[in-house]
Amino acid sequence: MADLSAFPISARWPAANPDVIQLYAYPTPNGVKASIALEEMGLAYEPHLVTLSDADVKSDAFLSLNPNNKIPAIIDPHGPGGAPIGLWESGAILIYLAEKSGKFLGATPADKYKVIQWVMFQMGGVGPMFGQLGFFYKFAGSKMEDPTARDRYIGEARRLLAVVDKQLDGQEWIAGDYSIADMALAPWLDALEFYGAKEVTGYNDLRNVPAYVDRFFARPAVAKARNIPDPKG
Repeated sequence: MADLSAFPISARWPAANPDVIQLYAYPTPNGVKASIALEEMGLAYEPHLVTLSDADVKSDAFLSLNPNNKIPAIIDPHGPGGAPIGLWESGAILIYLAEKSGKFLGATPADKYKVIQWVMFQMGGVGPMFGQLGFFYKFAGSKMEDPTARDRYIGEARRLLAVVDKQLDGQEWIAGDYSIADMALAPWLDALEFYGAKEVTGYNDLRNVPAYVDRFFARPAVAKARNIPDPKG
């Protein structure tokens, strides 16, 4: 049986089965990237609910694994060379799991980098910009009288949606075959529903994006993983 004692997080969120991948997450767009990948790839794992409260993500236990205090994070007890490895940043986790499983990272080296570029597009563009849109359109920032920030992120969300919509012309998935790029991107596109921002960003007027998101969440592994870990504990 694997020994996870070198990871202080395992004391607060103990592993029932330390021989499988340990997932520390909450079902946000970033959090479900990891659970979706694990389900799609058929990798054995154990989910641990880490809420977004400071008591969890800013605890010494969680910071020992991710100093950036963001979910998700994982521990693979059988990492490279057979040694345990801890990882954070959802994009890095997706690439790691795809390489470990040999799935959803393209059929050729060229395909691999096309997939990775769309993962980076989500990580550097869609995630941060949509997150700011949510803050200024739905949450605390919406109370600001000056519309400059709100209009900026609405406009940027519209631009990014147009990029995605054009890329999806004539194909079902963002990088060709279904891949970790879709696992990264589709949950964030769906976040516009949570933010109440579909109308203001023109989401429903797009030719390809709404059907793409529906197609993604219709996949059995995705439907299962979107509520893992169970937010009710």
